[in-house]
Amino acid sequence: GLYEVTMGGETVLISADGKYLLTGDLIEVATRTNLSEKRRGTKILAAIEKAGEKDMIVIGPAKAKHTITVFTDVDCPYCSKLHNEVPELTKAGIKVRYLLYPRAGVGSETYKRSVAIWCAKDRKQAASTALAGGKLEMKTCKHPVDEHLKLGTEIGVTGTPTIVLDDGRIAPGYVPAAQIL
Repeated sequence: GLYEVTMGGETVLISADGKYLLTGDLIEVATRTNLSEKRRGTKILAAIEKAGEKDMIVIGPAKAKHTITVFTDVDCPYCSKLHNEVPELTKAGIKVRYLLYPRAGVGSETYKRSVAIWCAKDRKQAASTALAGGKLEMKTCKHPVDEHLKLGTEIGVTGTPTIVLDDGRIAPGYVPAAQIL
């Protein structure tokens, strides 16, 4: 007798008669399964897949054991720390997909650096340079950074790095490679 309603990025449950609204997680008691978390994960993955890898910076094996998607800010020290561990992840068969998420917003210096990464001849190298604090050739071109920001807001990104696991769960903040593995 409950119906799922999505309003903006939030999903709630409502009774058939409209008298009751439930926020929070719905747990199946017998199995202790968080049904809300599973549903959120499904929606998050669908939104990310809709963006498509063509609009991401992808590092790692083509036939990966697992894939993580990282909302990264090129001026974030914890994003830099995570990026330093990407070789360990890719060696273990994990594909890392970056979405550029300048926390300071559109028009900020971080935003301009994110655009420059996207417009670079070698995006992976430009991302590595930026995450290491290096200088970029400031270029502009058609880019998906605005869409990355919109997607991040839609799925609830509040800080960087935000790591989306391949089951749709979100790990907010820096997580060491050993723990991801």
